[in-house]
Amino acid sequence: MPSLAHIINIFQPAETSDLKLAQEVTIASMLRARESSSNSARISLLSTQTADDLKMVPNDFFPTTNLERDVTSLQVFYKKMHLPILKDILDRLYHETKADYLIYSNVDIGVQPNFYDEVSRFIAQGHDAFMINRRRIPEKFNSAQQLNEMLAEKGKSHPGFDCFVFKRELYPKFSLAEVCIGVPFVEITLSQNLFCFAENPKVFTDEYLTFHIGMEIFKGRAPKEYYKYNQLQFWQAMAEIWPKLDTRKWPYGNLWFPLRMIYWGLHPCFPIRLALKLESTR
Repeated sequence: MPSLAHIINIFQPAETSDLKLAQEVTIASMLRARESSSNSARISLLSTQTADDLKMVPNDFFPTTNLERDVTSLQVFYKKMHLPILKDILDRLYHETKADYLIYSNVDIGVQPNFYDEVSRFIAQGHDAFMINRRRIPEKFNSAQQLNEMLAEKGKSHPGFDCFVFKRELYPKFSLAEVCIGVPFVEITLSQNLFCFAENPKVFTDEYLTFHIGMEIFKGRAPKEYYKYNQLQFWQAMAEIWPKLDTRKWPYGNLWFPLRMIYWGLHPCFPIRLALKLESTR
């Protein structure tokens, strides 16, 4: 079975933030999933964190080299939000482990006990990169001690991408610019790299493998200055790999033109502007 390394960005949320509970649940669920896996000896759980947040990393996680910069190091913002750079996280995942497959997920995405075994099964099916869409469960929980109840919730599907698995050899090819996590365009940037460089990419849209507390599809809009920053970084990342992008590797990429444009137009992770540009070169 392949070795897996799964990284999340651990930090110290405000006591009033919904991310406080979400992060506790995510950590607990990852630990349980590794313990439950038949491949547990070949699963590494890693974190990125700042020096100040190192105390938040549990003993069973491997803390990678502390982050030394964030998006406010790169640009002046009116409102300071110390959001890590995606590439800084994935660089540590790549350089500080030798795992065959690398996993990145948002810190508010919990996993089912069979998560890692199912990831291994998808790999055995020949997928060198894939995304697993989350289930949305009710916002009625207030403690990580309720994990069993959360895992029992079937919830509802969600269209966005927040859990990414890819073969180690793909990563040096990625073009990520300096997109930061926590605001739109991070999932679009990473997913386009997977579609671009993987031989057999896949989106699993309705698996009961990951979950998020809260039924919302979209959270409140990110501050405009951060949205614009990430939007610019996204287009810079795409410009570097433009000749290699191909909508035929996207989901529904071989449907009749009007149908695929409708699907992409309704999906948050397929910018219609990018689709139209690429379609003109098919």
